[in-house]
Amino acid sequence: MAKQSPLAKLPAAAKFGVGGLLIVLTALVYFIVFFSDLDTSVSSAQNKETKLRSDLAGARAAEHAYQKDLAELADREQRQRDLNKILPATTEYPAFLSAIQAVSNSAGITLLSWSPSKEVSGPYYAKVPMKLVIKGRYHQIAKFFYNVGQLDRIINMENITVGKPDITGDEVKLNVSVLATAFHSGVKKKKKKKGAR
Repeated sequence: MAKQSPLAKLPAAAKFGVGGLLIVLTALVYFIVFFSDLDTSVSSAQNKETKLRSDLAGARAAEHAYQKDLAELADREQRQRDLNKILPATTEYPAFLSAIQAVSNSAGITLLSWSPSKEVSGPYYAKVPMKLVIKGRYHQIAKFFYNVGQLDRIINMENITVGKPDITGDEVKLNVSVLATAFHSGVKKKKKKKGAR
């Protein structure tokens, strides 16, 4: 006869108790081995997600600040270009003469001659004088002076001298000499001598 197992000798209630104990032990092993490991992984993933969201928010804030700085830089560069039209950094004789020629053409006067004079440096800007001789009717010359005042670049008209007019029939043309003075901001700083304070 076969040997009976000790479990078979137990009453039914004890068998249920042993079965329940085995189920509880299996569940406890599952919890310890699998569930706690999964729980740790999930909580670490949640922490990582929180950190990544925080990093993303920081990156978006940095991007917003960068875009704001780029826009401010573009505005400042545009403003600098506009200011350079008014007060350029260098003499720019060709641009100066071109502006005067364009205004004289639009006013209908004749620009007879121009001769640059020596540049005069000041503490903050330099004067760039140019002697002009123009010819035209009174209203054309007045329009020329007005239009020069409307230019973007700062140009002063000084020492205006009206010469002898040319009269042909009913037409009177004035000969005018004027000192047109433009300015630029590129003033050279004096070099300090070695040892000087």
